[in-house]
Amino acid sequence: MTTEESRLPREWIASALRRERTRAGLSLSELAKRAGIAKSTLSQLEAATGNPGIETVWALAVALGVPFSVLVESPAPAVTVIRAGEGPTMHSERASYAGTLLSASPSGVRRDIYHGAMEPGSARESDPHNPGTVEHLIVSTGRVLAGPRDESVELGPGDYMAYRGDVPHAYEALEPGTTFVLVMQHAS
Repeated sequence: MTTEESRLPREWIASALRRERTRAGLSLSELAKRAGIAKSTLSQLEAATGNPGIETVWALAVALGVPFSVLVESPAPAVTVIRAGEGPTMHSERASYAGTLLSASPSGVRRDIYHGAMEPGSARESDPHNPGTVEHLIVSTGRVLAGPRDESVELGPGDYMAYRGDVPHAYEALEPGTTFVLVMQHAS
């Protein structure tokens, strides 16, 4: 991957943050306050010089009232193929977790599709997403403990579960090389 290619997700995030913050009529200070991050961090992200973790981008999406994918999606061609190991990937700041956006929700449709990869050792704790969000999880390899904090379920390859994403929830790999597909369904 070239230096220019590795910068593209930062530039997409920067552009989307500026666009959505302006659309919402929020100052840098107000958005930073709502998201619980430093104004300097937000300024760096909007300048494409910051390196945000998934938690920071989620917090900004919730503060802006938009799906996570709106902040990380890339311009898409008519036919999209994302090879394994490619695509805009965000890493967790607090767990061995990486999520790759496979398909952003097009206008009028409220769902996003992600490929997740985790290693055992720490859970990916997720704060509530926008009201009405439902997550659909399908395990590909390994084992994962997932769901709302008090209703977590252990899943293996081929297992599916759906649960509210607008409450605190988590994912925790129970085996090395755990992968899954996550579909986020957003309320209209």
